[in-house]
Amino acid sequence: MLAFTGCMALNADTIGKDCTFKGVPLKGKVKVVDSFPDFKVKVVDSFPDLKVKTVDSFPDDCGEWKFVDSFPDFKIKFVTSFPDFKIKMVDSFPGVP
Repeated sequence: MLAFTGCMALNADTIGKDCTFKGVPLKGKVKVVDSFPDFKVKVVDSFPDLKVKTVDSFPDDCGEWKFVDSFPDFKIKFVTSFPDFKIKMVDSFPGVP
């Protein structure tokens, strides 16, 4: 029972197939901040939790982010350790791998 509970705890904070993390859709307007982020994010080259494509307009699909200075849908902080999730920046095919 304890091992099962531990596995559930490990998978509790993963990006869902619906492209949400803790109920927040991971698409839209994103602001990079130094304090009080919604999520801590680490950029990686392999095994990402989410593939992100930066766009200039209409960030309507999973993994499409438009970086803004005001009125974000959510805020992130780039970190090198203990991220909430890992991303890989891509030019095509964004989303959950």
